[in-house]
Amino acid sequence: MKGLIDRYNRKISYLRVSVTDRCNLRCIYCMPSEGIKPLRHEDILRFEEVKEIVRYGIDWGIDKVRITGGEPLVRKGVVYLVEMLANLKGVSDLSMTTNGILLKDYARDLKNAGLQRINISLDSRDANKFNRITRAERLSLVLDGIEEALKRGLEPVKINVVVMKGINDDEVLDFARMSLDRPLHIRFIEYMPFCNRKGAESNAKAQKSSFEFVSASTVKEGLKELGELIPAQVRGVGPAKSFKFEKSLGTTGFITPMSEHFCATCNRLRLTADGRLYPCLFSDYGVDIKRSLRSGAGSKEIRELFEKALKNKPEKHSIKGNNQVMSKIGG
Repeated sequence: MKGLIDRYNRKISYLRVSVTDRCNLRCIYCMPSEGIKPLRHEDILRFEEVKEIVRYGIDWGIDKVRITGGEPLVRKGVVYLVEMLANLKGVSDLSMTTNGILLKDYARDLKNAGLQRINISLDSRDANKFNRITRAERLSLVLDGIEEALKRGLEPVKINVVVMKGINDDEVLDFARMSLDRPLHIRFIEYMPFCNRKGAESNAKAQKSSFEFVSASTVKEGLKELGELIPAQVRGVGPAKSFKFEKSLGTTGFITPMSEHFCATCNRLRLTADGRLYPCLFSDYGVDIKRSLRSGAGSKEIRELFEKALKNKPEKHSIKGNNQVMSKIGG
């Protein structure tokens, strides 16, 4: 069957699947301290429904799937979903993004179920800073999760670091050093100012700190003392430009949604936990697939919904116009 091609001739082969809007952290740039009003149980896609949507997507050219949240590991039975998706013929790349809090307990089962690789969000290796950013004293759990992921072979193990001026930008050298003698792949991500991060602005003011932008070029400049950055390749389908230092076992990458858009090569759609298909992380427009699926829609109707989402996929993202909450759309 014909593949998924948007108006700008971009081939869509990657689906990010959010399985929950809940999270066991309250990161200052993502949600308010009290959290957000969670979705009702009946409003969330069942695993069988996720599998069916992914199966349709495979028929139309989707071959890469990433499980996200919120925090996906707080969703009961998520290992079962991993196994269901891993067993679908046509999924060549199955990965997950997690904050790592529960990873030590889940890494072995995830690997055995068929998960191939993992991304772990970690914005500070300093306990006090970590507590401030996440509002939780759980850094040791994340570090244990990283070790377990390496042990179980969830490779490549990628560490996502959102760089924020005056908060953690003084740690970029320490993060990059993690890639020198271990097969860890550090990815520095430019902070993205979501308009609807309820409570984030007041949080920043209360802490006498603003979420000031730090460009990837600034970060790269700060890494020069570790040596020359040599272009490198890392398995995965993300937008990071990857490099390595001479003889390093891992890599250092840069994701530049602000300073250098990568929209021209965007190959993804996003499925939220409540069954809406979004054409862009920064889009306010989502197509309700869940309602049609539960009404008995078949391949033709679901294909039309995918096409509807594609017609609304912008040529370039518009962060200023976005009203999404990061934790709900899957980051």
